[in-house]
Amino acid sequence: MKIPTDRFYSRSHEWLLLEGQIGGVGITDYAQRELSDIVFVELPAIGTHVQRGQAVATIESVKAASDIYSPATGEVLEVNTALAQEPGLMNTDPYGKGWLFRIRVEAPEETERLESPETYAKLIAGSTESPPTP
Repeated sequence: MKIPTDRFYSRSHEWLLLEGQIGGVGITDYAQRELSDIVFVELPAIGTHVQRGQAVATIESVKAASDIYSPATGEVLEVNTALAQEPGLMNTDPYGKGWLFRIRVEAPEETERLESPETYAKLIAGSTESPPTP
């Protein structure tokens, strides 16, 4: 299972890739595998202000519908319009072409509440052991 080391992860299985004040958001490889074949995505409107932890999008798969939560507070700047025609991009390339939206992150310190790649790997492996605090 892929867990890129260049981003932060939420316990609800979203990722945040920060590039300055802009954050790309998507779902993890683990999430897309759990959902199975994704058939529809409802994305937030550009210009929407979102709060960290707020449900901002919906994904429907052959198994279920799931809310997607924003991993950071900010304004939605862009959405991945390709997902309207090809929602399966989230299955085939969840960290690349399957991204959901980009936000202008208002409080970069919120990343301290997200998981590192190492901690996220332990979370999805079912590990109860906490990593050492730096």
